[in-house]
Amino acid sequence: MHPDPATPLAVAAARRHELTRARAIQALRELDRAGAPVTFASVAAAAGTSRSWLYTQPDIRDQIQRLRDSTSRAPGAPVPAGQRSTDASLHARLAAALQRNQALTDENTRLRRQLARALGDQRTTRTRSGNDPTW
Repeated sequence: MHPDPATPLAVAAARRHELTRARAIQALRELDRAGAPVTFASVAAAAGTSRSWLYTQPDIRDQIQRLRDSTSRAPGAPVPAGQRSTDASLHARLAAALQRNQALTDENTRLRRQLARALGDQRTTRTRSGNDPTW
C-alpha cells in the first residue's frame, strides 16, 4: 500500500499558509509599533505577500481596517494602537493631575502663611530690640 501523495502536499501547503500568516501578523505589529501607516499595501509589502491574500484572511483584514481607520482619523503622526490612551486612562490621569494641583495649591497657601508669620516674627523682634532700620 502506497502512502497518500496528497498528504505531504497538504502538510506543506498548511505549513506555508501558517508561515505566511505569521509574517503578515508580524509585519502588521511592526508597522503599528513604528507608527507607520497600516494599509493593505504596506502590510503586504512588509510581509512579502499579496494584498489579495490579506483580504482573504478575515482576522488580519479586520485588524488592518481597524488600525487604518483609527490612524487616519488621528491628527498629526499616527500613534501605535498599543500606545493610545483609553477614555478611562485619560479620566484617571486628569483626576490625578487635578488632585496634584489641589495639593500644590494647599502647600503654597501653607508656605505663604508660614513665611508671613516668620517675617512678622522677625519684624517684631527687630522693633523690640531697637534694631528697626525704619526708626
